[in-house]
Amino acid sequence: MKHYESLIIGHITMDHDTDYLGNETLAIGGAVIYSSASAYALGHKVAALTKINPADSERLTYFTIPKEDIYCIMSESSCTMDNQYFTADKERRKCMCISVGTPFTIDDIPEDVEADIYHFAGLLYGDFTNEMIIEASKRGKVAVDVQALLRHVNLEDHTMFFEDWKEKKEVLPYIEYLKTDAAEAEILTGLTDRYEAAKLLHSWGAKEVVITHNTEVIAYDGKEFCSCPIRARNLSGRTGRGDTTFAAYMTERLHHSMKDALLYATATVSNKMEIPGPYKGTRADVDKYIEEFYSDIK
Repeated sequence: MKHYESLIIGHITMDHDTDYLGNETLAIGGAVIYSSASAYALGHKVAALTKINPADSERLTYFTIPKEDIYCIMSESSCTMDNQYFTADKERRKCMCISVGTPFTIDDIPEDVEADIYHFAGLLYGDFTNEMIIEASKRGKVAVDVQALLRHVNLEDHTMFFEDWKEKKEVLPYIEYLKTDAAEAEILTGLTDRYEAAKLLHSWGAKEVVITHNTEVIAYDGKEFCSCPIRARNLSGRTGRGDTTFAAYMTERLHHSMKDALLYATATVSNKMEIPGPYKGTRADVDKYIEEFYSDIK
């Protein structure tokens, strides 16, 4: 039986990106790529479970984790997206899904694999079911990036839209770590105040709530808030911000206090945001970054 600190479940997507100046690029995307990279960089034992069409096997080369820790199921379809950004900070964007990946089931988790955390790092509503989240909670702690429970695809014109998660109050009690960004938190709770939204999500059952914003990351466990500012010197690697943060936080949280875990997660993502692509640094690089830019918080 192979044991991991975190098993990250999600699709890899190939993104066609157009920035606010009209420049076009192809970029690898998907929380499973960015999340596994940050947790691995900090020295944690993580695995990735993904599904792709055989024609897209090259996408697997973008993982930074060892090949033996990548569990790939060949399937009918892969996920492909088109993103248009309207601002330099990439906060305003229009996203289209050209192809939807084949959904995951609980049976996709290898029988010889166990994990402390089962991290649901989906891209779209339908990537996995509420029942799969509940079943995984019987095996270990569950972490959920709520994006895949809010972001839907209009199959007629490929546009994507956000819609509240109807079963949230039934499923949140099974979730140890819940991650949203500020906009998603508002969709879930109707609250624009991130701190109040975190309180409400916790009251509905989530044990620890992490909310990302372009200025800071906050965490709440029902007893106290921790916050840490993002101090990236540029935004060239903005894609994957939340994924990088969340995976770093939860794997650090297995061994450290909420405050220390959040510091390492925020320093990791700040460093990552300065370079495009998944994070390829080391824990030593993060330590150096903390010394240079977070000495006032230590």
